Order: sequence, then C-alpha cells, then structure tokens
Amino acid sequence: MDLVTAAKRVRDFEGQSLKSVLASIERGLQNVDLKAAEPTYSAYNINKGLLEAALTLKKQVAQINVVIHAIGLLSSLPFVLKPNEVIESMSLGAGNTGRPFDLETNIQVAEFKFIDWKGGAEAIRQNSLFKDFFNLAEYKTNKRRVLYVVGLTYPMKFFNGSREIRSVLSRNNKLWTQFKNRYGARFAVVNEYYEYRKNLVEIVDISDFIKPNS
Repeated sequence: MDLVTAAKRVRDFEGQSLKSVLASIERGLQNVDLKAAEPTYSAYNINKGLLEAALTLKKQVAQINVVIHAIGLLSSLPFVLKPNEVIESMSLGAGNTGRPFDLETNIQVAEFKFIDWKGGAEAIRQNSLFKDFFNLAEYKTNKRRVLYVVGLTYPMKFFNGSREIRSVLSRNNKLWTQFKNRYGARFAVVNEYYEYRKNLVEIVDISDFIKPNS
C-alpha cells in the first residue's frame, strides 16, 4: 500500500477524534457476539486493509527522526558554513555512521540536535545532548567545536543544572567508562563538567535558520 493511501485510510478511521471513535466502537461491541459486531466493523471499515495502512504509516514514522536530521542538517549548511569552507565529511543517517561527527569541515567539527524541547522530564534527550557535548569537548583538534541546537533555553538549563553525570550516562556503558577513566570522581554533576569544558565547545542556536516564518 502506498503512503498516501495508507494515510487517508488511517485518517478516515480517526475522524475528528480518535478517542471518540474508540469509545464509540467499545460501546458498539459491548454485549454482542461476532455476528452482531458486523455493523460496527462495517461502519468503521475495520479490516485487514486498515491494519495494513496503520503498519505502513508506522514503518514510515520509524524513519522520521532520520529524515528530520538529514534535512535539518542540509538546510542549515548555507547558514553555518563560512565562505570557502570545505565539507570534509557528513553523517546524515542515524548516529554518525562510522564518522566521528555529523559534520566536519576544514574549519569545524559539529553535531546537530534538532530537538523540539518541551521543558518537562526529557532525560533521554538530555543524555544525547551531553554525549555530543562530551565527544566534541574531548576530541583532539584545533578546529572549532560546535554543537548546533534548536533553542538555547532548555539545553543551557540542562548544562547549568545539577543532574548527576552517573544518571546521564547510565544507559551508555561505553561512554560512562570513558568518562570515569578520564576524570574519575572529579565531576559529579553536569554543570561541573560543563563549567570545565564550556570554553571549548560553542553552543549555537539555529532556530532562525530552520524554522518557517510565522
């Protein structure tokens, strides 16, 4: 099933409110046998085709973060590259695909974070942000080290906060080992390490470059 057809099938099923649709189906199937359930199935077009449509969309959505990263990075290049700056390598896919950073030029090494921060408990996003900052800060190079983010408020609140580094790196054993081998117990919380390394890594807001005009 093609993506357009799949999207239409799922949208038709959802109607104006998926919550209302599901509640209606639940009422329609209460205290009935399979024969009596047929009108409800027919009314909402519930069949294998609808399931196929939903699975098709799920497969595409699973790749959306990769698509956002790739397009976001490519859209940012005209604004983050200086005249005559030469691209040496890029990583447009998930992770760095064997390359140390999202972007390396003759002038800079850089990571891009296209995160739509909500301001709540965003531990996984914070973990990823710290990983990129750490890798940039500890990389041996004379080039600019740049962490490009969408909005400074929440990233800087995290970097200046007191979340424990052990917690930040708890799901990345390799990075936690690297950190301990290098610093031992010298830094306990994020802002301690950030204060030590903040002059090495530029944190740059690229919101104006990638967000549509309102």
